[in-house]
Amino acid sequence: MQKKKLLDHLQSFLTPRRIALFDQVIGQRTNHFTVVTQDVYQLHNTSAVIRSCEVFGIQNIHVIEERKPKRIDREIAMGAQKWVDVNRYSTSKECIRELRSKGYQIVATTPYGKSTALENFDIEKASAIFFGTEKDGLSDEILKEADCSLNIPMVGFTESLNISVSAAIILQSITSRLKNSEIAWRLSKVEKENLKYKWLKKCIKNSDSIIAQYQTENP
Repeated sequence: MQKKKLLDHLQSFLTPRRIALFDQVIGQRTNHFTVVTQDVYQLHNTSAVIRSCEVFGIQNIHVIEERKPKRIDREIAMGAQKWVDVNRYSTSKECIRELRSKGYQIVATTPYGKSTALENFDIEKASAIFFGTEKDGLSDEILKEADCSLNIPMVGFTESLNISVSAAIILQSITSRLKNSEIAWRLSKVEKENLKYKWLKKCIKNSDSIIAQYQTENP
C-alpha cells in the first residue's frame, strides 16, 4: 500500500498525458522473451539490438562481456537504454545459469545445423534468444548448452545477416505471434508497478530528494 501511495505521489509530477503513455507502453511490455548478446564487438550492433528490444516490447536484454566490456552507444540506441533493463555478465555460464533459474529455455540463433526455421519456432515456452559475434556466431559453449536453435530462412548466396538485422527480424516475428496468442505474456501487476516506479525516477528531476521527503513525511 505504501509503495502504491508513493507511486501516486510521483505521478503527480507528470502530466496526465505522460502517465497515460507510460501505462500504454508498459501494457505492451513482456518478459516472456528476453534477448542475449555474446561478445558483440561492434558497439553500434549491441546498441541497435537494445533499440529493437525496446521497440518490440522486450523489457530485459542480457549482455555477455567475456572479452571486452562495452558501453552503450547512446546515439544509435536513441535513448532506448533508458526504458529497458540491461543485465551484464562476465561469463556465458553465469548468464545461462541465471536465465535457467528464471525458467527460460536457451535458444541459440545460428544459420547452421538442424535449427528450427523462424516461422516454425514454438513461442509457448519462455525463451532467451542468444545472438553471437558478427564473425564467428555463438560460442561452442552456448551452442552445446542450448535447448534448441533458431534460424532465419535465406535464399541468397549470403549465409548470415548482421546481428542487429537478425534480432529485429526475429523479434518482430515472435512478438507479433505472441501478442496474437492466448499466452499470458504481459507483465504482472507488481512488475508493472516496479517498472513504472523506475521510469518515474528517471524522468522526474531530483526524484531521490522528492522520495526522501515523502518517506520522512509519511513514515
